[in-house]
Amino acid sequence: MQKIEKELRFLKIYTLVATGVCAVLFGLLFRNGGARTFEEINVERINVIEKDGRLRMVLANKVRQHPGIIDGVTYEERRGQRPPGLMFFNERGDELGGLVFDGNDGMGQGGSLTFDKFRGDQTIQIVHEERPDGTYFSGIKMNDQNMPLNELIARQKDIAKLETQEAQDAAWQSLRDQGLLMAERVRIGKDREKSALIQLKDAQGKVRIEVKVEADGHPRMEFLDEKGKVTHRLPPTAK
Repeated sequence: MQKIEKELRFLKIYTLVATGVCAVLFGLLFRNGGARTFEEINVERINVIEKDGRLRMVLANKVRQHPGIIDGVTYEERRGQRPPGLMFFNERGDELGGLVFDGNDGMGQGGSLTFDKFRGDQTIQIVHEERPDGTYFSGIKMNDQNMPLNELIARQKDIAKLETQEAQDAAWQSLRDQGLLMAERVRIGKDREKSALIQLKDAQGKVRIEVKVEADGHPRMEFLDEKGKVTHRLPPTAK
């Protein structure tokens, strides 16, 4: 019995000493405001926070990437599905864009720097989108965002419950016709046919003016109606 009591006293003393040593080491480590210099560091995720703990940036791999948050709701169903990169968050804690990248041999690769509308999705993107065959678009996209992201995600879940693909397609088309879905309005860059390109689109995302300098050096400008038919072309002989 006395032996057990001695061992317990020893364990208590050992625990107190170990705790004290750890406290001293942590105190020395962070005594200068936590500023330290490292030559190299391996991490899966870094959170940048304000003094009050609010999240402002996340740098993470795919597995540990933030799934997104709007109005205090974290979209856990997207956890582990988003590309690696850097995510930005506003004063309210909502995601407001990021710098992401991904790719593999079978699916192509790409990257994107985006900024989001308040409580919405991306309104401007600098992108590189490459297919497995090596063709790619690189440039700038500007989008209309007409529905809060949390409402769009709720609609998406409701539509997914519809029994047939035809019913789901019709529901999406109805939202599109009402101008509630994201619509790309401007596209500037180099297209997959190696042409320099400017496209101006209407509220439904349909191209209405297109300016190109093609890979062979020929320039052209086209005006299109809402059905995609060319109504005017400069020069008139361009194809």
